[in-house]
Amino acid sequence: MIKFLKKIFKVHSPSKEWPKIDVSKKPKFKIIAVDFDGTLSTNEWPGIGKPNIGLIVYLIWMRWLGVKVILWTCRSGEYLDQAVEFCKEHGLEFDAINENLPEIIEHMGGDTRKIYADIYIDDKSNTHFKLPYKE
Repeated sequence: MIKFLKKIFKVHSPSKEWPKIDVSKKPKFKIIAVDFDGTLSTNEWPGIGKPNIGLIVYLIWMRWLGVKVILWTCRSGEYLDQAVEFCKEHGLEFDAINENLPEIIEHMGGDTRKIYADIYIDDKSNTHFKLPYKE
């Protein structure tokens, strides 16, 4: 898995600097909700900007460790389809897209408007990943 992640990062990252990920610790959280524009890519709405490879690699690694990742974006229709395809091309897939995980829907008795997550990564609120992402 690490070889795969390093390959993705090497091919797509202009800095070629491997992000610091502590592979010895399992995360305590179970669900991450992540925004697209300005977060997974540079904000070039309605187009798609350049990938935030450091964050993409981090999320791929978290999924490999068993964390569920939800794409949580205002995009819909063909713009959403383009964002999902962009992420797939960079090795990132999601457990849910703009909806709660099935186990959360069952627990809540329906799909609530607010996406339930332990961590929300968004250019409007998060500074850990140097967001909004700009190259």
